[in-house]
Amino acid sequence: MKAGLGSPLPLGLGAVVMEATGRVSGERREVPLLGLRLGDKVVVSTVREESQWLKNVAANDETAVWYCGRRHDTTAAVRRGPLNIVTLTQSGTKAG
Repeated sequence: MKAGLGSPLPLGLGAVVMEATGRVSGERREVPLLGLRLGDKVVVSTVREESQWLKNVAANDETAVWYCGRRHDTTAAVRRGPLNIVTLTQSGTKAG
């Protein structure tokens, strides 16, 4: 997936790999997810409140996401609810 197979188009759904720092270990973790790409943002979600990747992103918003064979530094914004939504915005762009 990191090579770009199944990556989303600039507006579309596809496979991504999200990188986040483990809140306990401090080590970089990679998680394959299905993401919705909206230009410079990728939206991922889970209904599982106890997902370790969700807890890691909530603890540290400095993330990265792989799509189209490239790594993009991102900042994560977490919105909790019945469907936990994480918006990954490429660093250097304004959240809007």
